[in-house]
Amino acid sequence: MRLRGKKMTEEMLQRLSGLMVDEAESYKGRWAEWFGNNRPIHVELGMGKGKFISEMSVLHPDVNFIGVDMYDTLIHRAVEKAFVVWKEAHGTAPMNIALVRMNIEHIEKVFADSEVERIYLNFSDPWPKKRHAKRRLTHPEFLKKYLQLLNERGEIHFKTDSRQLFEFSLNAFSDMGLRMRNISLDLHAEGPAANNVMTEYESKFFDQGVNIHRCEVIVGERALQEHVHKLREILRKY
Repeated sequence: MRLRGKKMTEEMLQRLSGLMVDEAESYKGRWAEWFGNNRPIHVELGMGKGKFISEMSVLHPDVNFIGVDMYDTLIHRAVEKAFVVWKEAHGTAPMNIALVRMNIEHIEKVFADSEVERIYLNFSDPWPKKRHAKRRLTHPEFLKKYLQLLNERGEIHFKTDSRQLFEFSLNAFSDMGLRMRNISLDLHAEGPAANNVMTEYESKFFDQGVNIHRCEVIVGERALQEHVHKLREILRKY
């Protein structure tokens, strides 16, 4: 455990050892062993300070959450946030969170094919210049990797404040032949959206009146079948 740039107290080192996964590549295809169960795995790529993943883990104890980021300081803050959120909710240490420090470009080295059920992309760097387009986490080169990692129930949930990135992403999803649902150009137009956990950025943007764009991308065959079934049930009512 070699986090740089912040002095570690003994308590924080213990907390880090409970949540941060050293040598995460060794768990590729074996994440069920790390968690000690076979629950679905949801991954947030670029977790920031950890508000979203911490709150989601409390709301969904039947899911294992893995937060990925490449910065030491964000790993540290995510650990602190997870312990605060879980203490307030249950008075215990976090039970279903793992944190991985790595560059998302190498995500396929950490997860095996079909090992992940859902990927969250929350307020990723928009990389607005065209020459940087390949760095966007919704670029087709990244999407190809996600498609390998996601299982039959696989989905991608995407939120951003960047209209440019959202338009680029919708086109990328479409070009990959992926079906989308719940597309919103202003998620909080009528107040805080129901059943939505905000990230730190999202809370700030909401207070400033900034539009939040969101969509869900259906990847897995079973997820698609369930989506189509729900649509047919709705149509039968009319």
